[in-house]
Amino acid sequence: MMNNLYLLATLAGTRIAVEACEVEAVVRLTDISPVPGMGPHVAGLSALRSRVLTIIDVAALIHGHPTPVQDRGLAIIANISGHSYGLMVDAVSDISHVPGGEVPLRGQLSAAWAPHARAIVEHDGHPWLLVSLAAFIEGNSLPQAA
Repeated sequence: MMNNLYLLATLAGTRIAVEACEVEAVVRLTDISPVPGMGPHVAGLSALRSRVLTIIDVAALIHGHPTPVQDRGLAIIANISGHSYGLMVDAVSDISHVPGGEVPLRGQLSAAWAPHARAIVEHDGHPWLLVSLAAFIEGNSLPQAA
């Protein structure tokens, strides 16, 4: 059982933690084909191991403007509601056990992060916002482009 195992990453300039069980892989993005008519949070489609992924620009969901193409480097791959998604992140720091696990959210949380954040995970003396990858998709009723 992978208890208290988290992927630690940076997304839209914020330290985030994702439960390892939600993560299929982390990949370097190569070709992303834009999909006409999709919102700015849908970067496009990409192929991974013979599968088509819908690439979600999560920073666009948070900040409202798309990530510049030259800054699109990494994505966390996840299967959400039977569809394959790549959720773009700025950087990935580590995958780590956090013995203390989750602690409740404290203080003010930006309205943009509120629908996605579940708790705080403390690691190496820093708070990491625990987010659910599924919340970025299901919480925004994103269309499945593929």
